[in-house]
Amino acid sequence: MAKTKYQFNPESISYEKVEVNIKTRFINALKHMASSSVLAIAMVVVLFYFFGSPKERSLQRENQKLITQYERLNAELEQIHTVLTDLEQRDDNLYRVIFEAEPIHSNIRKAGVGGVNRYKQLEDMENSDLVISTAKKLDQVAKSLYVQSKSYDDVEIMVKNKFKMLSAIPAIMPLAIKDFGRISAGYGWRIHPIYKTKKFHDGMDFTGKIGTPIYATGDGVVKQARKERGYGKKIVIDHGYGYTTLYAHLSSYRVKKGQKVKRGEIIGELGNTGISTGPHLHYEVRKNRKTLNPINYYFNDITSDEYDSMVAYAENTGQTMD
Repeated sequence: MAKTKYQFNPESISYEKVEVNIKTRFINALKHMASSSVLAIAMVVVLFYFFGSPKERSLQRENQKLITQYERLNAELEQIHTVLTDLEQRDDNLYRVIFEAEPIHSNIRKAGVGGVNRYKQLEDMENSDLVISTAKKLDQVAKSLYVQSKSYDDVEIMVKNKFKMLSAIPAIMPLAIKDFGRISAGYGWRIHPIYKTKKFHDGMDFTGKIGTPIYATGDGVVKQARKERGYGKKIVIDHGYGYTTLYAHLSSYRVKKGQKVKRGEIIGELGNTGISTGPHLHYEVRKNRKTLNPINYYFNDITSDEYDSMVAYAENTGQTMD
């Protein structure tokens, strides 16, 4: 029920009833509604400002979860980086050392990814430092994994080549002997038996019966199988990797030029051809055209005690037979 309003009339010295028309009532209603709306809006604004809308609160919770996940991802990336660093160090300082390969340069391993503005689109994001840091770590891990994967591809090739190289290195004795007294001359300066002058002996001499089998000391290709003054009938095998071996004073050949041979394969027979004072084999090992002491290349054939005995016999021999 609407309230009745009265207004004091000083002339009649009494309160008179005030009649309110429809227009006034409408204006008053509008004022009331406006003030209520303003109050309601103010309350909503204050409520949302301090407490946020349900949607905003949900987004805030999701954002906090994302931040937690990014932090966890950063920690895991640090662990992955530690493992990768260990693999890189093993690769450079172990695997590549074994296979005589140069380590991968740090400039290649640590090279940047992409251009200067690669992460520019992330700079306007909330928590951009965390997002950019994670993105950079991911990119660096991906780059390191790629480089390491390619390195292991190279190592695999080196392993295969190493097996070939180990098969090619002259690593056995050129004839089957256990009596090291058959070593008539070792590597080094000796008195030549014919010229009676001091001369450097580039190989080792082994005495034996004519026709004794002579073996290839490593895999390779026959480079020469011919007679030559001084050496007599000789065979030269190219083993690759800079290695060649020479077998001289033979009585016969079992191979020909261009033929592939395997370690332990019979290539000829011991003889007394060329400049020689008796049946024997003159054997040389060369690396990059320089002669080496063959005694250091019998590691597939003899024990350490037998090696010591061989060295003693070789050192005590005073003359060569050629």
